[in-house]
Amino acid sequence: MKITKIKIRNMYGISEKDLDGNSVELTGSNGTGKTSVIDAIKTALTNDPQRPVVIKQGETEGEILIETDTGLSIDRRKREGKADYKSVKEQGREVSGPESFLKSIFTPLQLNPVEFTMMTPKEQNRIILDLIEFDWDLNWIKEQFGEIPPDVNYEQNILEVLNDIQAENGYYFQARQDVNRDIRNKRAFISDIAKDIPSGYQADKWKDYDLGDKYRQLETIRNKNAEIEKAKSVKESYDNRKRGLEADRDIAISAEEKRIAGERDHLNSTIERLKAEIVSAEEAKKGLGAKLKDKTDLYESRYQEGLAKLDKEFINAEELSSKELTDTTELYGEITEAEEMKKHLNEYSRMKVMEADIEELTEEAQGLTGQIELARTLPGEILKTATIPVDGLTVENGVPLIHGLPVGNLSDGQKLELCVDVALSKPTNLQLILIDGAEKLSDANRKKLYKRCKDKGLQFIATRTTNSDELEVSYL
Repeated sequence: MKITKIKIRNMYGISEKDLDGNSVELTGSNGTGKTSVIDAIKTALTNDPQRPVVIKQGETEGEILIETDTGLSIDRRKREGKADYKSVKEQGREVSGPESFLKSIFTPLQLNPVEFTMMTPKEQNRIILDLIEFDWDLNWIKEQFGEIPPDVNYEQNILEVLNDIQAENGYYFQARQDVNRDIRNKRAFISDIAKDIPSGYQADKWKDYDLGDKYRQLETIRNKNAEIEKAKSVKESYDNRKRGLEADRDIAISAEEKRIAGERDHLNSTIERLKAEIVSAEEAKKGLGAKLKDKTDLYESRYQEGLAKLDKEFINAEELSSKELTDTTELYGEITEAEEMKKHLNEYSRMKVMEADIEELTEEAQGLTGQIELARTLPGEILKTATIPVDGLTVENGVPLIHGLPVGNLSDGQKLELCVDVALSKPTNLQLILIDGAEKLSDANRKKLYKRCKDKGLQFIATRTTNSDELEVSYL
């Protein structure tokens, strides 16, 4: 699609200017209206006035009319005190959605390739990426990632969006760093806890271990052992205690015998001295035997009673002393171990909770890694189906490459050639390029650019500042 007619009236200081489909270079000094022609054409195509004042001073309406060899007609008028007029027709019929239609027939590179060469690499990258046609919206993003990743400028080209999503300062990367830091911290805590927990620690065993019951078992055994020890002692001391009982009896009887003998001697003496009392003394003498017998029977009875009690203890002791003592070493060792093991239960439980946390965090980190990898691989998938406007254009880490070179690494001449290639990338595009400020290019690059446009059949309108006070039009 080529322009066959351009008519400018009362716009940007131009009273009236007509151009045909030829490529031209507009020259002259500043203020002669060179850039005004370019700005008027841009206004027609973009509806974006290039200056605060569009209508020529003293006039009430300014107009720019463009016609092409495909039957496209663009008529845009700026009016004082009235709504602007706009008509975009194809083959005499108004186009539906005219502004969107116009945006589809040209690229920003066509409107100012010289300015493009002076942009920062980041700005150049953005413009090149915007040339890649891929239909997407936030629903597409949500389908890919299951969510709308935060902290991303979604007004950018999709490839820049994906690059921001996977970037090191992006949400997923930062979130994964936070998760991995939590994992490292918890692992350090676990390691610190684990060093004090015995190897092969059986938490379930020690958690359910009834230490009180074991202590009761130990006490029962100890009491039983004490009874056995006491029985053995009783058994071993039986003969001695029996002899003690016999000695008590014999001593008591002997004492009574001595006392009775003394009393007898005393009475005999008394009989001799007290004849008068002999009868009485004789009677008393006769009762001494019975009295001794009573005492003897009493002491014998006590002896038998003590012996019976001793025999009973002996029988009980003999039965119990035959039993073996129960060894409490193993049970006591088990209890001691249980007490030690139970000390670790709280820390062990804390460690297990942290291990479970680590598993969840690891899954979360893997999920974030998956999102990052997805953002890294999607550009390749997009480029398989997207419309690529220039041969040799690829994208790596969000950076456009032309035959493997970043756009910022291209020479000015190569960048200008790129602008020409973009203008020719689609047959339905407007085959026009506006070169405002050609004097900013070296002579070699300017001539090379003009020649490339002519060789490619691309219409161009260029401006170049000279010393002439008049606007001059050179057909090339």
